[in-house]
Amino acid sequence: MAKLTKAAIKEAVKEEGVDFLRVMFTDVFGMIKNVEIPVSELDTVLDNNLLFDGSSIDGFVRIEESDMYLYPDLDTFKILPDTMTGEHDGKVAMIVANVYTSSREVFEGDPRNNLIRVLREMKADGFSDFNVGTEPEFFLFKVGEDGKPTMELNDNGGYFDLAPLDLGEHVRREIVLTLEKMGFEVEAAHHEVAPGQHEVDFRYADAVTAADHIQLFKLIVKTVARKYGYYATFMPKPIAGINGNGMHTNMSLSKDGKNVFDDPTDKLGLSETAYHFLGGLLTHAENFVAITNPTVNSFKRLTPGFEAPVYIAWSASNRSPMVRIPASRGAATRLELRMVDPTANPYLAFAVVLASGLDGIEKKITPEHSVDKNIFRMDADERQKAGIKDLPDTLLAAVQNLERDEVVTAAISKRIADTFVEAKKLEYQSYRASVSKWELDQYLETF
Repeated sequence: MAKLTKAAIKEAVKEEGVDFLRVMFTDVFGMIKNVEIPVSELDTVLDNNLLFDGSSIDGFVRIEESDMYLYPDLDTFKILPDTMTGEHDGKVAMIVANVYTSSREVFEGDPRNNLIRVLREMKADGFSDFNVGTEPEFFLFKVGEDGKPTMELNDNGGYFDLAPLDLGEHVRREIVLTLEKMGFEVEAAHHEVAPGQHEVDFRYADAVTAADHIQLFKLIVKTVARKYGYYATFMPKPIAGINGNGMHTNMSLSKDGKNVFDDPTDKLGLSETAYHFLGGLLTHAENFVAITNPTVNSFKRLTPGFEAPVYIAWSASNRSPMVRIPASRGAATRLELRMVDPTANPYLAFAVVLASGLDGIEKKITPEHSVDKNIFRMDADERQKAGIKDLPDTLLAAVQNLERDEVVTAAISKRIADTFVEAKKLEYQSYRASVSKWELDQYLETF
């Protein structure tokens, strides 16, 4: 694939009549940030001279070291379709940037830089690409007269339903059309299991591109939903009693263009490398779940009874374990990690799962036998005999596990790990100090 050049970007800006450029990056907690400049300042961006105040970004730097640079990744340049901008906003383009310090050194607290570092370590181990494909889910809620989201879902549809039960078809279609105009390869879009729940799947890509796509996808979904009077949320469990939002993450390693997870001679079609990578995922899952499921609410989704995987196990024949081996083989051979949710910072999530898998390869970790029974129907004694462990059931427990795992903390760097752990402990303390409606209903009149 041809690489974009400064000259090509300038030509595209001129031909398309672009008025503004959004320079985008992501903070430690997965929040998308952007600096918008008039096109007259395009050279400032392309010459890596765009400064911003890093002390104003959560988890970045202190005020006395605040000046930071944004270095654009030229290959991420895209013209935004009209659906992504206001009628009178002018033509807008976007580009994703990496963060550099005032002394023009790579800033290790930038999640995108961090993922690039881990991929460099992967290549030193002899692999060429880490391919990732995700399946993010979201809910559509109606917007009230005050412009704020209500708790009323857009429909009562179910899995793969059509209109009139599925009232989100038009929203999904515009999301897909917008994605395709921006170069995404969309594989499927459909109604999910829960009322008001939807999913759009796009084709796998290298890990950095896949993470960029997730961040842009979230913006597109929220923007298009607003046009139709809906609010889109990726919150893992906005409504109790129904399925929550996941982001199943499919992954494979390749070397010289060949998928190294594939082995036609194996009874499951998996190579030794794939089994060891799987072993690494299973070994570190209880420790990296704080990164892949990083909010208090994430653990409301990870409860038995709603299809979300809460048990550390794998299978090629059922969907209840944490890791599933989809049926496709050859170039499409992959592992599907099912507990990830869309509140995860994708740059950090991909870094920890890759590092865990590489640790499994390095240490030749052999996974426990596959679990082909429905784990949701097994009792605690059966699970214990099968060697199935539980994922942590609170954010605090997950963060405490994270702190103890040197492989996982190294995968996100000490700087990011310290920032993340401190913030998440404060988040849990704030949650613990709050009083919920459930508690009032349960105890106020009883005692």
